[in-house]
Amino acid sequence: MPVRMHHIVIDAHDLDAEARFWAEALHWSVLSSREREVVVGPSPDAPIGLCFMPAGATRKTVKNRVHLDLTTTADDRDAEIERLLAIGARRVDIGQTGQESWDVLADPEGNEFCVVRPKTTLVT
Repeated sequence: MPVRMHHIVIDAHDLDAEARFWAEALHWSVLSSREREVVVGPSPDAPIGLCFMPAGATRKTVKNRVHLDLTTTADDRDAEIERLLAIGARRVDIGQTGQESWDVLADPEGNEFCVVRPKTTLVT
């Protein structure tokens, strides 16, 4: 069997707070919480989840090299962005022109993510 994606690992200074933010953002649950690892996902048997592990002593200072893209329907995209802002996200400028089909936000620790135009497949 070929390898498959299991977790996307995000370094964090406050593992519990980051896990709670992402669980609420994605309507997922905290599935496992240990001292040095917190896992969130849609269910324990889901094909992929997010895993939060301790970051080094320094704070994030540059744009992420990898980020998550989230999507929703056209009818609720703006409401979802407002919901994400209300639970702790913030808008960030990484050099957007204003003509993009996505909004760039950051989680409470500054990790950028995008809310892209509505999509139902990986290539549309």
